[in-house]
Amino acid sequence: MLFQSFTFLSAGSVIHAMSDDQDFRKMGGLRKVLPFTYSAMAIGSFSLMGFPFLTGFYSKDAILEIAFAKYNCVSHFVYFIGSFTAFFTSFCSIRLLFLTFIVRTNSHKSVIKTAHEPTIFMYFPFIVLIFGSIFFGFFFKDMFIGLGTSFLGNPLFVLPINSFSIEGEFLPTYIKLLPNIFVFSGALLGWFLYSKIRLNLFNIKKN
Repeated sequence: MLFQSFTFLSAGSVIHAMSDDQDFRKMGGLRKVLPFTYSAMAIGSFSLMGFPFLTGFYSKDAILEIAFAKYNCVSHFVYFIGSFTAFFTSFCSIRLLFLTFIVRTNSHKSVIKTAHEPTIFMYFPFIVLIFGSIFFGFFFKDMFIGLGTSFLGNPLFVLPINSFSIEGEFLPTYIKLLPNIFVFSGALLGWFLYSKIRLNLFNIKKN
């Protein structure tokens, strides 16, 4: 939830800076105008994608591995759908970053001139969530999802017949790597489409 809250907070900062406009097709070029918000949004987006060693990476992988570890058709279907969904999450996150911050601006001059970073009162939650999105998963993964941990045993009771966390730790390597392959593939596709051939995409849509 850290990185999701962080992404929403960053999006709110952008919307507020752009005179409450929520259409990122009318933005672009905000990397120089809102460098702090750009850095925050990038960190939150990469964590949401499940980029390795960020907080979202651990929660995403744990869910998909435990889903696969039941070893039946339904669980394998859920695993592959979840992994494929990671591809689209990654693609859309990179698309958001490019269209909002990186490509040439598509905004009115008056809006760009008044765009500004959040106030000093918003910096504190930003900084807390930045560190949480980067480090929380790495330092607390064994407490929350480690082998044999009972940290979540009190609020979330799971019948022994439905507990597959141990099996999830010993899955084949390719099963653990597949979601990350989808994540990198989606990111690369988003980078290529919106960095290299964005004008071609616009012409295809226009025609």
